[in-house]
Amino acid sequence: MGIQVEYNPDLALRNIKEFKNGNRKIKECIPENFEIGKIYAFLKKGQRNYWLFGEIPLVETQGNEVLSRPKASIIILEATHFVKDKETYTKGKYKVVEIFQDKKIYFEGFDRIKCKK
Repeated sequence: MGIQVEYNPDLALRNIKEFKNGNRKIKECIPENFEIGKIYAFLKKGQRNYWLFGEIPLVETQGNEVLSRPKASIIILEATHFVKDKETYTKGKYKVVEIFQDKKIYFEGFDRIKCKK
């Protein structure tokens, strides 16, 4: 028996409608009015590893690996694994660095591209 661990190059959260409809917890969703510089909590099912030494994309997931383009650039501040009811979860905190309002490319692989404004 092995240890199942997933490496995520981004933080994929659900649309806030999933919380409002009672399908997900608030920490599993992108906040409705998230702001640059603020810190938010997240929750993901499974044992996940995130890069902690720089910016990564925040994307919206519909499930089954269907992801949006990056909604924001974030920094994961902490990530902790825990077990609840025999299920593994990852919880943590992230800080919003920039919110994207257009379709420009902001990441190339793991490198954050700084776009001229």
